[in-house]
Amino acid sequence: MAPKAMAKKQVAEDPRHTQAVQSYELGVRALQEHKFEKAKGHLQKVLAGPNKSLSDRATVHMQACDQHLEKPALQFKTPEEHFDYAVSLTNTGDYVAAREHLEKLLKQQPKADYVLYGLAALSCLTGRVEDALKTLDEAIQANPALRFQARNDSDFQNLAEDPRFTELLYPDPGAEAGVPQEEMNTY
Repeated sequence: MAPKAMAKKQVAEDPRHTQAVQSYELGVRALQEHKFEKAKGHLQKVLAGPNKSLSDRATVHMQACDQHLEKPALQFKTPEEHFDYAVSLTNTGDYVAAREHLEKLLKQQPKADYVLYGLAALSCLTGRVEDALKTLDEAIQANPALRFQARNDSDFQNLAEDPRFTELLYPDPGAEAGVPQEEMNTY
């Protein structure tokens, strides 16, 4: 066997190397999920491993974790400002953080139509159709004008073909007033 092949085989069979690679992968995944404390824990295990280049990369990722953890907590002057921040997270594709902020807002203001609408849009964007329909219905119940906004909102394009969505946005005119449809058609 060639010397290079033997060296690779030894590295592959070294349980410390295998453990370091697994810890590194878990650390990077946690970092991507913005779970910085958890990521640091995994990445610190890599430093004890035999692979110098992997340890160097883990050190760089740990520095990134430290930078994120040093940032002061976000302070919002108004719920609307907090909502705008959550929308910006949605627009940049950080759906997990956006959901966390919207749910926090909803706990503070359970009847806030704009927060319900934002959660409905986020649910639609993330493929949570049932949640999107339920939350959009709640938002429209709180503020019927949102029905018109949702009709032109591209965030709801995934629901465009769903008859339940159509019923929410274009209700039977007589159903709201409690007038039977037969009476509405007579002059």
